[in-house]
Amino acid sequence: MKLSILGGGGFRVPLVYGALLTDHDEGRITEVVLHDVDDRRLYAVTRVLAEQAAGIPYAPAVSATTNLDEALGGADFVFSAIRVGGLEGRANDERVALAEGVLGQETVGAGGIAYGLRTVPVAADIARRVARLAPDAWVINFTNPAGLVTEAMSRHLGDRVIGICDSPVGLGRRITRVLGTDPKHAFVDYVGLNHLGWVRALRVAGRDELPRLLGDPVLLGSFEEGRLFGADWLQSLGAIPNEYLHYYYFNRETVRAYQEVERTRGAFLRDQQARFYTEACAPGVSALRAWDRTRAEREATYMAENRESSGAGEREPVDLSGGYEKVALALMRAIARDERVTLILNVRNRYTLPVLDADAVIEVPCLVDASGAHPLAVDPLPGHATGLVCAVKAVEREVLAAAESGSRATAVKAFALHPLVDSVSVARRLVEGYAEVHPGLSYLE
Repeated sequence: MKLSILGGGGFRVPLVYGALLTDHDEGRITEVVLHDVDDRRLYAVTRVLAEQAAGIPYAPAVSATTNLDEALGGADFVFSAIRVGGLEGRANDERVALAEGVLGQETVGAGGIAYGLRTVPVAADIARRVARLAPDAWVINFTNPAGLVTEAMSRHLGDRVIGICDSPVGLGRRITRVLGTDPKHAFVDYVGLNHLGWVRALRVAGRDELPRLLGDPVLLGSFEEGRLFGADWLQSLGAIPNEYLHYYYFNRETVRAYQEVERTRGAFLRDQQARFYTEACAPGVSALRAWDRTRAEREATYMAENRESSGAGEREPVDLSGGYEKVALALMRAIARDERVTLILNVRNRYTLPVLDADAVIEVPCLVDASGAHPLAVDPLPGHATGLVCAVKAVEREVLAAAESGSRATAVKAFALHPLVDSVSVARRLVEGYAEVHPGLSYLE
């Protein structure tokens, strides 16, 4: 089976390849094609993958290309992991937003909108090419903002595009660990949008164990989200929010923390990865060791500003392992071999959340089999969550409309309607500021 990875020169590609190396069974991926617009990044990543595969006889063959159509032809699975504008674009997203006193994070608020506006046209073009060149392929979308980009691609691919994220996986893993339950036998009742969801229950043998956690302040303070949000706030919510909701619930503190750092997250990663790619391309250097070292630093500093502003402290070592590559492998196995599994994924709503229409992409537990991912029925959202989900989905729809029409006025509307942008005047200045630094937004008129 052939897997094509778009954004194949990306830093996290070795995680995916490492997961593939654990699959020894029939029907596994035997060919991996890396596509990227930067051949230097491709060279660095192929060196890392070659070291990973050393001595493993069943390791998938790896090739690399800068020709997108060549990469897509004959693919069984396509991973979309692109970053339009690169990390320089992410750093600019943060800088422009923070200058206006609003959040510039790559998936939340103004930064997420800017990233979406320049990514959606590219993702839609990829989806159209997949439909033409690999109509039987399944597209697994890693590209952020994951829910928005998955919805854009679904307009051309229907249910054959599925978005994944490791945030719900990590949250469920932490809750089961602190409760002392076996994650293999636990059902995590999670619902929302990408980076905007809540765990409302954790069921083991039909019993909800979450009230035990919410009723114990000591237990609540013993894991990442409890320290990040505070036990009293989680008890008030009656749920455990995705870590990204910290940007909403503690917005002023987070914006202030971002404004005070010497380098924003995007600027840090831009500089860090520039060093990695230079080192990984150098003769005589172990690219894999360079990648391992860089990844450890990257994971340890994840959401550092949020943890500092909340006093949450450093991340625990067990939480430094990511997890989205395991979700991707489980998803491919379930589809390719009809191995039924339940995973939290980004899929079209259908009739799961009545407050949204059938085509809206949401993030919920899904039953996955050979016919794809099927969202499971969930209880209605509480009012506070419904309001936030509907508001952010409305913004996503304006982003999609702006990308399709090229309307600058619609782009302004998208910014102005976001809960974390507090003024139409600010929205107008954001559009002007982003248009100046991003050539990819030149389509807005």
